[in-house]
Amino acid sequence: MNIKHHLDEATLVSYAAGSMSQAMALVTACHLSMCPQCRERLAHSEAMGGVLLDALPPAEVAEDSLQKLLACIDEESDIEAVLLDRPDINKPHKDHSDKGIPTALGDYIGGSLANVEWKRIVPGVYFHDLPCKSERGGVSRLLRIAPGKAMLPHSHDGNELTLILQGSFSDEIGRFTVGDIADLDSEVEHQPLVDSDVDCICLIATDAPLKFSTLLGKIVQPMTGF
Repeated sequence: MNIKHHLDEATLVSYAAGSMSQAMALVTACHLSMCPQCRERLAHSEAMGGVLLDALPPAEVAEDSLQKLLACIDEESDIEAVLLDRPDINKPHKDHSDKGIPTALGDYIGGSLANVEWKRIVPGVYFHDLPCKSERGGVSRLLRIAPGKAMLPHSHDGNELTLILQGSFSDEIGRFTVGDIADLDSEVEHQPLVDSDVDCICLIATDAPLKFSTLLGKIVQPMTGF
């Protein structure tokens, strides 16, 4: 796997700090499980965070702080919610299916892309929504696009993460193949075109609706939820 496109530094810091939405954390964790370079960069970010915490002066705490902390630990549902918000990147990137799905994603789709129930947007373009939380009306989904098909041109009203699981696409930024991640913000406008001879399957998370630049995009947006 020759990964050329990696996570932005700000994304890694946000992940290390645990401040991401569940949807963004899922895509980040899946890329990290596939990319040794980004795992190493994440370790550096976590180490820097630890140094900064050690340098902070001690703060006074209330006498009942320990009791409150123990009470929070006893609330198992809250703990489970925190764990769901940050998928485990330390699970091995094992071959869940015929295409080697990251473990974090496999836990959501039953271990294989063959289990996914796709919904058609237009001929050659399909999606599958994932039950992950995202802020401000963003989405978390799998997207499958046939060879030669393109997404409608769009920019972003927030951040977008797109991880390639199968096939490849090209856009104004470059060519993305399996393992590559497009880490985009509101300043980027692009139109991905599938240039592989197989369907391109991507894992996508956004934290706000896309901004389509064509009339067709604006018409289909309410129906697709993008």
